[in-house]
Amino acid sequence: MPYRSTEILSPGPADIAPIAILTLVHDQRHVRRKLIHLPDDDVVMLDLRQAVQLADGDLLVLEGGGHIRIEAAEEPLYEVRARDARHLTELAWHLGNRHLPAAIEDDRILILRDPVMLPMLEGLGATVRMVEAPFQPARGAYHHGHDHG
Repeated sequence: MPYRSTEILSPGPADIAPIAILTLVHDQRHVRRKLIHLPDDDVVMLDLRQAVQLADGDLLVLEGGGHIRIEAAEEPLYEVRARDARHLTELAWHLGNRHLPAAIEDDRILILRDPVMLPMLEGLGATVRMVEAPFQPARGAYHHGHDHG
């Protein structure tokens, strides 16, 4: 019998033991209404009021009880580093001007690998390294999903 979820706990409390963990890449975590297949071949009908970007650690609340924890899968990314904080801000501006999803941290920016961006970033003086890591980009100004703060 399939499960059904219309609610998300974000972030999900760490003390809740989920019935399953679902590992998804960034693009798979943008959802509203979707059939999701669990690792044991069970199915969850996700039916949310609006589209959301699920984050690592979110919990799908199952009707009738139970939770499924969302885990961000590792993805092939570029790690972009700068000479200093101002340079990092300039690099973030250039990436944002191209509407690229980006995870902006204190000392680096992570973006999905895109061979078109590599020469641009290197031309701007960035140090770019290929990494594999979970990808949780910053939300856009017009995002209307649930709050992660």
